[in-house]
Amino acid sequence: MHNVYKSVLLCLFIVFLSCPYVIAGAAQTAAIRAAKNWLVLVDTGNYGTSWDNASELFKKSIARDMWQQSIETVRPPMGNLKSRNLISATYTRALPGAPDGEYVVIRFQSSFANKKSAIETVTPMKDPDGSWRVSGYFIK
Repeated sequence: MHNVYKSVLLCLFIVFLSCPYVIAGAAQTAAIRAAKNWLVLVDTGNYGTSWDNASELFKKSIARDMWQQSIETVRPPMGNLKSRNLISATYTRALPGAPDGEYVVIRFQSSFANKKSAIETVTPMKDPDGSWRVSGYFIK
């Protein structure tokens, strides 16, 4: 009986240790889905709608019309998307210059008609309502 008790405790300990990884994995999956859906809006030139669907933090950091003006100077010259492949997705609770929360920093290797190779960094965050929404976008 003593060995059974030890085995149960060991199993519970292993499950306890793996919980952060399970949570991070689920967060990464949801965040990647949110990022890909948001990127479709950017890819199709729906910049206003991309702002509408961004996180509250994103909306507080840039006005809708300023976002549209900024992205219109960067994205259309690259041309149509040819490919986008996930490089990495890193779950974190803290980012420089941002309030503590749940974030996933996602990097894509992308190719456009007029720019053969680009790295897109999309950072979804978990909004107060529990939905994952993009809080940051950077392309180089």
